Amino acid sequence: DRAAQFATIDSEALDRLRYPKSVVNVSIPVRMDDGSLRIFEGYRVRHDDTRGPTKGGIRFHPQVHLGEVKALAFWMTCKCAVAGIPFGGGKGGVIVNPKELSRMELERLSRGFVQQLADFIGPDTDIPAPDVYTNSMIMGWMMDEYSTIQRRRTPDVITGKPIPLGGSLG
Repeated sequence: DRAAQFATIDSEALDRLRYPKSVVNVSIPVRMDDGSLRIFEGYRVRHDDTRGPTKGGIRFHPQVHLGEVKALAFWMTCKCAVAGIPFGGGKGGVIVNPKELSRMELERLSRGFVQQLADFIGPDTDIPAPDVYTNSMIMGWMMDEYSTIQRRRTPDVITGKPIPLGGSLG
């Protein structure tokens, strides 16, 4: 709001920038290797889709919070607009220290997050990507889980996945 004082932005445009299009807060139950059940909290924010589907990373970090995810989705909207690419801004996160999870627990968490978000993401809606403590392996699990839910291979739902799963170089 303070920055808007120095620019010529009408109030309607400012409101569109101030408030995200949608915010999803999910609980992700994960069966741990020791048999216990742990519930993780996750978020996905779609800031603005005026220019096209929203696009932005998913971070796994113990300090993730909704305010941060909203702010990062806003900045993705700005980055896409400045770069002239036909996407809006999105961002997601799960409150977790991935270094404390086994590979199998991390896979169950990744797939569980997509199970909770499946109705909110998609190639024409919101396209996640890797971010802090997520990588191509995690994106591959997420793409595979989304494809299973959709009952068809859907490599364009997520970027940053391995090349054999439809990823790209660079």
